[in-house]
Amino acid sequence: MAHVSIGSLEAIRHSCVSHSPVPFASSPLLVSKLRHRPVQRESKWGPIPHRRSTRTVSFSLEPEQERGNVEEEYSSTETEPKFAILMEVQGVVADLHRFGHRHSFNVAFQKLGLDCANWTEPVYTDLIRQAGGSEEEMLLRFFNRIGWPMALPTDQKGAFVQNLLREKQKALEDRVASGSLSLRPGVESFVDEVLDAGIPLIILAAYSKGGEDIARSLIQKLGPDRAKRISIVGAKEVEESAYGQVVLGAGSNMGLDEELAVEAAKAVAAEKQRMAEEVASLLKLSVEVDTTFSKSAKKAIALLRAGAEVAGVDAQNCILLAGGDTGVKAAERIGMPCIAVRSSLTSRAEFPAAIAVLDGFGSGSLTLQRLRRLV
Repeated sequence: MAHVSIGSLEAIRHSCVSHSPVPFASSPLLVSKLRHRPVQRESKWGPIPHRRSTRTVSFSLEPEQERGNVEEEYSSTETEPKFAILMEVQGVVADLHRFGHRHSFNVAFQKLGLDCANWTEPVYTDLIRQAGGSEEEMLLRFFNRIGWPMALPTDQKGAFVQNLLREKQKALEDRVASGSLSLRPGVESFVDEVLDAGIPLIILAAYSKGGEDIARSLIQKLGPDRAKRISIVGAKEVEESAYGQVVLGAGSNMGLDEELAVEAAKAVAAEKQRMAEEVASLLKLSVEVDTTFSKSAKKAIALLRAGAEVAGVDAQNCILLAGGDTGVKAAERIGMPCIAVRSSLTSRAEFPAAIAVLDGFGSGSLTLQRLRRLV
């Protein structure tokens, strides 16, 4: 009596299916990995979970013997689609504006003898909103309003501002190193919930306001046991990611053919247009994707793509915890669900593109249980 596993025949059949061309890759190894990735079935509502089945059929191969009864054994298991959580540092892990940046500006003012300059929370919030987040523009607006130091030559205003920014950055670094800057209440408990549930947790340190070193120092305040179970995505990880090498141009320094990069970028833009049109057809809307966006927007999107790549999860199956509008809009751009976490600077913000807007962590705000319900 011979036994044939239909599961093995199905495996052979699927191995003969040709896979779609890979839109871009940074190396032959990455191409190989992408081409041998299992085919993900799709519906208009999203990915269809894989169904694993084992079907065993017993029959006789002897012609003179009467064929016996066919016995079938079937079992299947379905698991929830894997997802990951991405967290920004600014406004989510720590309220850097309230307890870091504003305080550091005031320290810099005192060090340079500018006794007339002392930013309260309302003044700081007003300046940063008017300046669109640019610290240089904040200083220019402030001194244009109250007046520049009497002894400062007009042609030295730019140098004066840059000197102030250097002193401010040093004060911020000293504040973090001293342990004076604390994490947001409830962050540690939320991180424990996520890690204990076995969910990949990615903290986005690249392009953080105040610098990546500051972001990494804050992450270390979570403690060594938590930190070693968390993945951190900095500028290096973004540049080495497949998306980052093409879109940010890092691939040209790593042997990626320039013409291929251009064609790959076009393919990425074309795929975005295709997806947008598909969604629009469902909603009976007309939509056009703007494939020309700012450098900062490109970086934000590349950071999210790199985070998803590190987690090993599709961007659509990641959830971003964002502390500001840049992250929320970048997530919307690539179809990544996003929850906005308000801080002192964004206490009145609405964030219409986010699936939810919460004021912090813990009971009544953001917990893992509530996050699961939202998504």
